[in-house]
Amino acid sequence: MKIRTITTGISLGSPQETAKLKIAADFNQKAQIIFEQQGYEVQTTRIATNPWEEYLSSLSQAEIIHHIKKLEEFCQSLNISFFNIGYASTPETIDLVPEINKNTSIVYCSSKIGKQFENAIESAQAIKRISQETENGYGNFRFCAGANCQPDIPFFPTSYHVGETSFSIGLELADLVMQAFSKADNIPDAENKLQIILEAEVKRVEAIAQQISTQFKFTFHGIDTSLAPSLDQQNSIAFAYEKLLDGKFGNPGTLAISGMLTRVLKSIPIKSCGYSGLMLPVCEDIGLATRANEQTYDITNLLLYSAVCGCGLDTVPIPGDISINKITAILMDMTTLAFKLNKPLSARLFPIPNKKAGEMTNFNSPYLVDCQIFAVN
Repeated sequence: MKIRTITTGISLGSPQETAKLKIAADFNQKAQIIFEQQGYEVQTTRIATNPWEEYLSSLSQAEIIHHIKKLEEFCQSLNISFFNIGYASTPETIDLVPEINKNTSIVYCSSKIGKQFENAIESAQAIKRISQETENGYGNFRFCAGANCQPDIPFFPTSYHVGETSFSIGLELADLVMQAFSKADNIPDAENKLQIILEAEVKRVEAIAQQISTQFKFTFHGIDTSLAPSLDQQNSIAFAYEKLLDGKFGNPGTLAISGMLTRVLKSIPIKSCGYSGLMLPVCEDIGLATRANEQTYDITNLLLYSAVCGCGLDTVPIPGDISINKITAILMDMTTLAFKLNKPLSARLFPIPNKKAGEMTNFNSPYLVDCQIFAVN
């Protein structure tokens, strides 16, 4: 098991409050050292702010871009590689997101879609424009549309903060799932074995986080127990499923396993936060990408799995010529599930410029694996 992220949340009143960024960066570094001394690999540390609309209000678009670029430069001077400015919640601010994205390289953000689909069209327009204005559409790695998402999710791009400074932990648990499933005879047996393994391991992380909280007087918001995947083929979440399936990921039984995994993740008796559910990011898991290439599942299947897990549609490549109306419809489906089931869901979609369904992506990214582009009917 790895620590995917230590994410510290701060509230800014103005873009000049860079001292808060320095304090958060120093804390992240010290927390990382403590976890590493306890034998954990910490993959990233991150900082998220309150929604940028709050501390950049009453400014012109040019001034907003200027201040965000200045904040990014300050973060880079502190060796911060992941900086989230929260969500945009109005048509006007969502319309500015592609410009923010184009002018930055480590800044993440999201849009907020309401119960009545407020901002769905504007979010779709932002996704489409980002795909057209960044190489291979890769800019959408740093943007997503969210529905019913609460503060202090440690995972990006959904993350945002409210209130006093606090930190949360995101884990990478796919290796423990593979371990439990490889030894299980059936789904109930896998559930029991996974519950035992995860409870012991995650409680240990919680105990260390509580010690850090006490030592540095930073509020510990909780652990997001979501199964963040691995680019390691041996620990692919899709291949872990196949230890229990009579077939491949996407075949009958996939929904049942998704539900079981989420049940275990939500039952771990710790201070939890965020999605705390199953993540199925297509381009962040070699097994998911492989089965996408074989067309054993599609976007409709992913939405179905979201009904019993989370976090929605993540790193899903779609044709570059997809219409804004179709992207909007996908976001509306996601939003319907989020509010009907009272769970946080988000959509990080990758329209790939000049490519069609069935062709391969070409991200050239250390964070993503290439796969075939999904058809959208």
